Parts: sequence; structure tokens; C-alpha cells
Amino acid sequence: MITLRQIEVIRAVMVAGTISGAAKLLGVSAPGVSRLVKHAERSLGMRFFQRKSGRFFPTAEAERIFEQINGVYKKVDDLNFILSRIGRGDLSELRIGSVPSLSQSMAPRAIARVRRRYPDLRIDINILKIEEAIDYLLLGKGECVAMSCRFDHPAIEFAPLAAGELYCVVPAQHELAARDEIGAAEMTRYPLIGIDPKDPYGRIMAELFARDRLTYDISIKARFGTTVCALVGAGLGVAVIDQFTLAYNSFPGIKLLRIAEFTRFETYVATKRDAPFSLHAEYFIACLRAEMRATGSPAAAAATRRQN
Repeated sequence: MITLRQIEVIRAVMVAGTISGAAKLLGVSAPGVSRLVKHAERSLGMRFFQRKSGRFFPTAEAERIFEQINGVYKKVDDLNFILSRIGRGDLSELRIGSVPSLSQSMAPRAIARVRRRYPDLRIDINILKIEEAIDYLLLGKGECVAMSCRFDHPAIEFAPLAAGELYCVVPAQHELAARDEIGAAEMTRYPLIGIDPKDPYGRIMAELFARDRLTYDISIKARFGTTVCALVGAGLGVAVIDQFTLAYNSFPGIKLLRIAEFTRFETYVATKRDAPFSLHAEYFIACLRAEMRATGSPAAAAATRRQN
């Protein structure tokens, strides 16, 4: 039985006409090519070449199988071409979702990593409310959703991404802007801007006040953290925002304050239970997790920018 390697070597000798020429085509040593040809001839009980004036000419038997050898070799070339396209992501599409707080800077940085590995991969990104993630996954619209919280659902699985903290953001000219830290009780003395506490993401912020049974009033509600930061920058109040919304973004007109209370929260990636998973989605999740876990304190980063 002839092997693909033997087919490759025999074809190279036919094309080049010499052992040394075939060796150069294949990037191997000439003795190795010679040994493989002899082994193929012995194992198959036939001669492939006759040597004349230092060149190798196919025998009549070899001529009859040369067309078949070329056909096999072309199939291997076609396979390598397809594998190359798959390796670059050319034949695939990555469909992912993200809640707004993780879509501002974390998801784009992870996608940049994915693009570097799979430059031809098609990518479809959806910004979703937490409650929209269920249909998105169960209807097969996408493979995963980056989430700021988790919930119980029999058909959806959650895997941890990274832990984060909350920060208080105040207008740059606010009386609190000279401070580096503030407590939750003191924040309630000022007009608050934020996400509706009934919203799953809003509950993460509201928990800070609920733990100590603090009375507070959100005078301006907004759907996205970036909008909240813009409203704070306009001098309309103070707000509580997660570090991933603040990471790498330069929101004009605001100052970040650490919060004295414990504000740690977890983020997750949601997937449909037992659904097949693409390599591209696995790599995106790994990149997103790495980016989020590498995110330092946005307050410290902002201080560094001011010093520079």
C-alpha cells in the first residue's frame, strides 16, 4: 500500500527529474528521498524510474499511475487550502453577545486579540440587556454572552470571567473631587444618577445602599454606564459605576473615588447548556477573561494619566 508521503516524494522526482531536485522541492535531504523511493519500489514490487544521464525518467508503469498520483496530490493541496482558510477564520462567523457594561472596552479589546489570531474571521456582536440573553442563546443567535451577573436557568450555563469593584464618580468641579474615597452613606446626600435598581445591572449598584438599609433617591435614570458618566460629567449628580465600564475610557469632566465599603462583584460568560462550541468562541472567552483580569484600578490609572 502506498502512503501519502511516498506519493509526495515520487511526484517530486517526476517533476524535478532528479533526486537532488526533488529534495530541494521538499526541503529534505537527497539520501532520504532516494531511500524512500527505493523502499516504495520494494514494497510495491515495481520500478517507478529509470536513470539515464543522471536524470530519472518514469517507467511505463509509473506513467500510467502518474495521473492518479497528481489527482491525489491535488486533493491534498485542496485540503491544505481549506485548512488554511479555516485557520484564518475565513469560513466561519463568531457570534457573541455582551451586556453594555462589558461592551464598552472589555469586549472590543478581546475581539482585537481574536482578530489578530483569525484575521479573516467574520464577527457579529450584539449588545444585550441581561434579560435578552436567554432568547439570544436558546434560539441559537449566538454562542455566548458576557454578563455582569448570573441567574438560574435549566438550559443556560455560567462560567466565571473576572471579579470587579464599584467606584463613585463625581463631577470634576464637585466639592467631593478633592477626595480619594467616600462612603455609601455620604453618597446619599447628593443627587444620584444611575441604572434603575429593578434592572439586574442596577441591582449590583443598589446593593451597596441596600446592605446598610440606606435611603437614597436616583434623580436621573439612564440605561447605560457611559450615559451615566456623561451625565455626571455634565455636573448633574454623582453615580456608582463598575470598573469595567470605566476601564481604559477617558470620560471628560469626572473624578473617580474609591468606595469605603466592600463592593466586589463577579462577572460571567453565559452559554447554552450542552451546545457545541466553536474554537473561535473558546478563544474569545479566554481573551475576554484575560483582558478583564488584567484590568487594574481605574482610579489608579486615572491618577497616573494626570501625573503624566
